[in-house]
Amino acid sequence: MKSEKNRNTTEQKKKSRLLDKTGKRLISEMKPLRGWIILSAFICLLLIGCAVAEPELLGSLVNRLYEWTASRTPGLARSLLPGLAVLFGIYTLHSALSYGNSFLLNNIVSRFFCAGFRIRLSEKLRRLPVSYMDKTPTGEIIDRMMDDVSDMADSIYGIVEILLSGFLRMTVIAVILFVTDWRMAIPVVLLSPLSVLLSAKMATMGEKHWDKHFDLGGELTSLAEEAYTNYPATKAFGREEYMQKKYDELSLRHQRSGIFGNFLSSVVQPVIAFADSLAYIAVTVLGGWLIIRRGVPIGTVVTVILFARRFSEPLENIAFGLSYIQHVKSAARRVFALLDLPEESDPSGTVGFQVSGHVELRHVDFSYDPEKPLIKDLNIDVKPGQKVAIVGPTGAGKTTVVNLLMRFYDVCSGQILIDGRDTGELSRSENRRLYSMVLQDTWLFKGTVAENVAYGNPSATREEIENACTSAFCDHFIRRLPQGYDTVISEDSAAVSSGQKQLLTIARALLADRPLLILDEATSNVDTRTELLLQKAMDRLTGGRTCFIIAHRLSTIVNADLILVLKDGRIVEQGTHRSLLGQKGFYYELFRSQYAI
Repeated sequence: MKSEKNRNTTEQKKKSRLLDKTGKRLISEMKPLRGWIILSAFICLLLIGCAVAEPELLGSLVNRLYEWTASRTPGLARSLLPGLAVLFGIYTLHSALSYGNSFLLNNIVSRFFCAGFRIRLSEKLRRLPVSYMDKTPTGEIIDRMMDDVSDMADSIYGIVEILLSGFLRMTVIAVILFVTDWRMAIPVVLLSPLSVLLSAKMATMGEKHWDKHFDLGGELTSLAEEAYTNYPATKAFGREEYMQKKYDELSLRHQRSGIFGNFLSSVVQPVIAFADSLAYIAVTVLGGWLIIRRGVPIGTVVTVILFARRFSEPLENIAFGLSYIQHVKSAARRVFALLDLPEESDPSGTVGFQVSGHVELRHVDFSYDPEKPLIKDLNIDVKPGQKVAIVGPTGAGKTTVVNLLMRFYDVCSGQILIDGRDTGELSRSENRRLYSMVLQDTWLFKGTVAENVAYGNPSATREEIENACTSAFCDHFIRRLPQGYDTVISEDSAAVSSGQKQLLTIARALLADRPLLILDEATSNVDTRTELLLQKAMDRLTGGRTCFIIAHRLSTIVNADLILVLKDGRIVEQGTHRSLLGQKGFYYELFRSQYAI
């Protein structure tokens, strides 16, 4: 237990270093932006030049004014005006450069950086196995792509400000301070390292709280997404208070971690300001003494005091950057963890011939969990054009067979062949292009009815879309919509019922016109009358197409050419509906349990 605690402490210390593995990777990710960063560096150098020139010029003007008080010679305004004009120009240039640099970093570099990461994450998700999406809450993924990437993009400004502008400006000002008067430079420079070290230590203390804050943020987004996606169920069962309490508790934990992180980050600047104030007081007192006792020109003292103030500005920026980088690193860790996930292998093989639809599963074994075998030595031989139904109790492996056919998951052993070609040699996209598919859970995107139906065949004509809808018995209700086929709908649309949405997805599969068809509980949301119409449509339209039907409602598969009865991942019976009833075996018991009454 103690060694585990020491290991965690060591890991936390490694993570808390400013340039740990995550920090170095953040910097390396900025290589494509080096041109913009070099331009920002050049602007920073000009800003430093302005920052150096202002105190020197002010000190010179103060000296001139002091000398005038002693001589009272005429022409003071004439002698001061050129210097004041130059000073005004420097202030104007400084403001313009500051605005330009901020615009460059925040509106060009950061946004480009942000968009690039989101594109990479999107491409990464496309290459990840379906198992990752099955195991990871949608809200967690959205939180990483949106909030975490936004926080990472902000890191550019902080890193440039710290590693370039801040330290460079401090170095230049420190040199000028010693050149101007080394006695007054000492208290300013001695107090600075102490304040920087203290601020860096306090900044790293907040990193563990930011890690927790971002993890809880992902959970919070997932909970909100879950609550509103299942809003009708929450209302129906009267669980509003329970969900609200759960959300409040998680939100409070999220808030507390943010408070601790923000406190440790925010307290850094007051510490820096306190150290700067001590240095400012020391320089002012020492400068007064040097004027009186050592005859140092007042203009020199004013110059040093102004430079001391200029010295504190980059310190405060560095303090802010040090505290903020810990915040950014916590977000970056989560994004990099997603980018570093192992991708599924994908061969580049193509079919290369006209597929007839002969599908074989040979000695297939599969399990989601290696310790819990699901499908064992499964053998299926489906001839071209056959309508094959797969039935069985919940958990028998029916939907798993579909996942294997579509290569959402790969078999643990054995082969799946299409017309004698091992699908393991085909690219996943090539394999999936052979299937049209209708799932139990309908999915419609925001767009017109015609666009939704044509999703699997974007080049389809309006006539082909309407013919597919007519075949799927949804043309009649589409024409009753406000704009017919041009009515905008979505998954949450109330304009169409659940059964009508299912019919639209069936029309989509029919329009795709692929040699293989999978219906996974496709009639679960369809009423009895529509189910009868659908059966007629399917009998007419599955000619020449191999069709797999996963069904709990056995009435939907009585006309299937072959019924495979699964139990505990094995085929226990197979045959036609009539022959299986005649056997009075497991299928007979399933059918009887649904219709005996």
